[in-house]
Amino acid sequence: MKIVDIETLCLRIPPRDAECEWGEDAFIVRVRTDEGLVGLGESDTSPTVAAAFVDAPQSNLYCGGLRRVLIGENPLEISRLWDKMYWETNYAGRRGLGIHAQSAIDIALWDIASQYYGQPIHTLLGGKYRDRIRAYGTFIPADTPEGSAAIARNLREQGFTSLKFGGGILGDDPDTDVAIVQAVRDELGPGFELQIDLASKWRTYGHAAAMFKRMEPFNLNWIEEPVLADIPSSYARLSGLTSAKLAGGESLTTRYEFAAFLEAARPDIIQPDITRCGGISEMRRISDLAESHGAKLIPHGFSTGILLAATVQFLAASKDGDLMEYSQSTSPLFTSLVKNLLPLEDGHVVVPDTPGLGVELDEDLIEKYRMR
Repeated sequence: MKIVDIETLCLRIPPRDAECEWGEDAFIVRVRTDEGLVGLGESDTSPTVAAAFVDAPQSNLYCGGLRRVLIGENPLEISRLWDKMYWETNYAGRRGLGIHAQSAIDIALWDIASQYYGQPIHTLLGGKYRDRIRAYGTFIPADTPEGSAAIARNLREQGFTSLKFGGGILGDDPDTDVAIVQAVRDELGPGFELQIDLASKWRTYGHAAAMFKRMEPFNLNWIEEPVLADIPSSYARLSGLTSAKLAGGESLTTRYEFAAFLEAARPDIIQPDITRCGGISEMRRISDLAESHGAKLIPHGFSTGILLAATVQFLAASKDGDLMEYSQSTSPLFTSLVKNLLPLEDGHVVVPDTPGLGVELDEDLIEKYRMR
């Protein structure tokens, strides 16, 4: 079996020159083979830039587009192809966007292999540890404490036993941050599992340390990305400062960045995104690193149902993979792009036992939002 084409799809809901919120654009790949099998993958990244990284011609030994690297190759040789993509994009792609594009293709290769062998991806990864995975709902807070509490109340009524919120105005003003967190905590009650995501907006160690102290009365499970992961010494100083666990790493890629982060930042939780960190293949290596450093791996995941399906397969085959993120985006790219989106059942996602990702895309929606 050979790879004959890699199709890139760039989707976007707002106009090209308008503001775009999380979940309102998407980068998808379809890897096609000469035997008719098609693998799907995605990356939660800048769609047009990722597409350029796939489509680019060769510039030199270490600067080639990923399509050129893979055409004619056997898609079942996933590990070798990961290494080939990494090697032949050495100058342009070892971190960041290059690995994002490689992640999408890696996921598509696992999709093909699972279909070819007629076994679920979690079986190819070594076996299923659980039949369902507890999910925490992630939402962007409203601009008022009352509005944020109402969102939390609605999600609790849907069956979630754990919630996280971030983005929006969270992190812009200290007093507003406290007011919103207090309102959500009061709504949910003292024992409900709750975490917050600052998207690095607390910026400095000093401000973050002060905010950690102000958040202590709210019994947060974890505080995520208080500052940029570029400054691991700030994480290390924040680690253990309060009872809330310290989480981060969604912007990092490959085992190399995560090894350095685990050593220097000492986080309680790392959050690689399977569509950014290097795909399913690299996620396995990062998981091993987390275990060896005594950290918990809880993946980031706030994009389409393709990401959701890939994350579920990985976590099912991970002995410690008992918690996952479940986006509460109202974007059609989350709610409708995947016609058979994995549902939430009693606060959990059931692990499918069918071959491949099992994702059915809405082709009409793709045509509606595809960037030309």
